[in-house]
This record gives sequence, structure tokens and C-alpha cells, in this order.
Amino acid sequence: MKFSETKLKGAYIIEPQRLEDERGFFARTFCQKEFEAHGLNPRIVQCNISYNKHKGTLRGMHYQAAPMAEAKLVSCSRGAIYDVIIDLRPESSTQYQWLAEELNANNFKILYIPEGFAHGFQTLEDDTEIYYQMSEFYSPEHARGVRWDDSMFGIEWPLNSKIISKKDKTYPLIGKTKSCIGCKIE
Repeated sequence: MKFSETKLKGAYIIEPQRLEDERGFFARTFCQKEFEAHGLNPRIVQCNISYNKHKGTLRGMHYQAAPMAEAKLVSCSRGAIYDVIIDLRPESSTQYQWLAEELNANNFKILYIPEGFAHGFQTLEDDTEIYYQMSEFYSPEHARGVRWDDSMFGIEWPLNSKIISKKDKTYPLIGKTKSCIGCKIE
């Protein structure tokens, strides 16, 4: 696997190294020893699938507060997404900065998202499926989010058409207060 650290410290793009032959290819997408060697959290306790019927569906920006903060491995197994993360770590030199990466069924890229980051995506194709591996169990009482359209972050979404849940529309706007009240990483 090839690990490339992004401009947001601790977040990585992981590209499987393919062993190809006439049948196709084989590649590892996870190895505890390699994750540990890069200082990444190798714990996986839960895996999830997100299926999205329509191009333009936007989900996010979600995270879990401590003590249930979670690292995530995200890949796209069908279709394509514009995957976005925001660094919400108070001690980080990149706090409130965001990063986007296209993940799709053809490039096989995986995004490693450390604890303390919000995550969301917009589908670029109909019938898109995302696969998540999580370091913590889902905990509704620790589930948090920030607004996908907050001017504080200035995320540039690729599509104007946005199908968004009511819940995602109600997350706080940090830009109005210049603080993370309501989305505090505890």
C-alpha cells in the first residue's frame, strides 16, 4: 500500500498496490502493521455501507465526540464521490481547514480520516456505494456534525444539485460564532 499524507496532518490517501495478471489484480486495503508503522489507528470495530440512489446526494459533515471519537477508512465501491474532511482538532495548525478527494470504483483510493475530523461527501453518480471501516462503535449520544455550507470552511462542492437530510441541514454554523460551540470535540 502507498500512504500519502495530505495537507491536513494525520489524514492520508491510501492507494492499494496491485499485483496484476491476466485475471485482473489483487491488492491489500488494510494491514495493521503498516498502519501502525505510519502512526495511524489500526483499530477496526465496525464496517458500514452507504448506498445513495441519486447523483448530488450530500451527506455530512459528521463526527463523534470523545470518548467515542473515531478514525475512519472510507472507500467507494460503486460510482464516485467527492469526499470531504474538515480538521476540527483545537490543537491543530490546520484547524477548520478542509480537503477533498475523489474516490471512485475505478481508482480504488482509500481516505484515512483521523479522530477529530468531520467527514462528508457528495455523490458524483447515481447508484453510488461507500464502504466505511470505523475505529469506534456508533454512539448516538456522541454523534455530532457541522454544516456542509458553513462559510467558515468555504467548501467548494462540485454539484449545485444537493439532496440533503433535514438533520444535516440543522447542524450549527461555526462561522457565525468563530468557535466550535455545539460541535466541540470533547
